[in-house]
Amino acid sequence: MSRIWQFFRTKPLNVLLLALPLALAAELGHWGSTWIFVLSTIGIIPLAGLIGEATEALAAYTGPRIGGLLNATLGNAAELIITLVAIRAGLLDLVKASITGSILGNLLLVMGLSMVVGGIKNGMQHFDRRQAGNNAILLTLVVIAIMIPSIFSHSIGPEASVGVESLSLGVAGVMILLYGLGLFYSLRTPKGPLTYEIKESVHHKPEMSKTAALVLLGLATAGVVWMSEMLVGEVEAVGHGLGLSEFFLGIILIPVIGNVAEHLVAVQVAQRNQMELSIEIAVSSSLQIALFVAPLLVFVSLLMGHPLTLVFNQYELLALGAAAVVAALVSSDGESNWLEGAALLAVYTILAIGFFLLPS
Repeated sequence: MSRIWQFFRTKPLNVLLLALPLALAAELGHWGSTWIFVLSTIGIIPLAGLIGEATEALAAYTGPRIGGLLNATLGNAAELIITLVAIRAGLLDLVKASITGSILGNLLLVMGLSMVVGGIKNGMQHFDRRQAGNNAILLTLVVIAIMIPSIFSHSIGPEASVGVESLSLGVAGVMILLYGLGLFYSLRTPKGPLTYEIKESVHHKPEMSKTAALVLLGLATAGVVWMSEMLVGEVEAVGHGLGLSEFFLGIILIPVIGNVAEHLVAVQVAQRNQMELSIEIAVSSSLQIALFVAPLLVFVSLLMGHPLTLVFNQYELLALGAAAVVAALVSSDGESNWLEGAALLAVYTILAIGFFLLPS
């Protein structure tokens, strides 16, 4: 009993695991789409946190560079699972909105909250200006890569045409190649754009064995798959019931719930005056989504019978471009304060209001 109490006391987020049996009860008891959607959404949050915890334990056994890669890659595992389930259900607009929302959330919401919390606690904070510049260049390239299929598709043909699908596959292939080059660079240099290493202390030891970490990772991943099936199954019904568009749910809600644990880590390290690590987490996650998750979904969607193209609408392109520019400008001087963080949050809020008011 004491171990159970400690499990919840040391990680308050784990209390939300109680939503799992409640979600099952809601589905079996026919409580309605809204209850199933809300409870499954809440259930994913602690499961994503457990994936991060298991990943961090495994990272302690693999060394700093491989560990940093594990942190960055598996940090997006929950969201990848949700989008795969959505593709299987044919909700391609939801998937594209989720990709956009993940990049916006990391660059504006997470970085903004980190700067606000860190700035209030520590005043002016500093980070590597050169690294921030390199990240800004990569983010700009990513936005350009996403824009090209969207703009060129108007002249090539309808979105479902062979030409547009071929363009998306070609761009996705180049992005994955760039991702591979980025991994190679990250593994050979102390600071790479696609990895980050969380150090609690110099003598940090893993809290669980390698076997226990793998078991926890497997169980948490299975739990996310289960909750994702329930969540995606009720998206359309809940959207119609609450007057929310599938687009808004994908661009605001799903990215947040899939990455809550990682977002909290970024804010916590900023509060401990580790702003450089906080920015690395936000930017690495954005680059992972753009260079790996999105292209991977393009190829996997073909196997699932629901081809996904990299054709985004004008609102998504505007938001992505604005986020990349604002984030680059804010981080260009290697310094941050709470006012700059508030500006990032303001941009995110304005975009959220606009997406909320878009017709279904």
